[in-house]
Amino acid sequence: MTAGAKKPSSPFAALEALREALPPGPPQHVPPTREAAVAQFDEKVIVSRSKKGRGGKTVTTIAGVRAEAREAMAHELRRAFGCGATVEGELIVVQGDQTARARGFLESRGVRKVIIGT
Repeated sequence: MTAGAKKPSSPFAALEALREALPPGPPQHVPPTREAAVAQFDEKVIVSRSKKGRGGKTVTTIAGVRAEAREAMAHELRRAFGCGATVEGELIVVQGDQTARARGFLESRGVRKVIIGT
């Protein structure tokens, strides 16, 4: 470069000028309040491990989640644990022995009384 040559402008400076013309993005996720989160659960939530009727495979069952929140909770568990989770009647069934992880997950969601069964 010679002494009189201009320094090339940054491509990011040009993009910064276009920022105001962009449409608004998706709404930001607002976590539910503690009262709304606790309203999803019964007074106590029972987490247990089972093998019966499942071909020797271990599953973790969660009882005490209200009916309107079960499917959403199963979806959250699938994403958080990286394993399968379904709703079977009044239970959420998670694949594998996930009792300790489920307890921590539920306590972080505001459940005050998590009982570990067998």
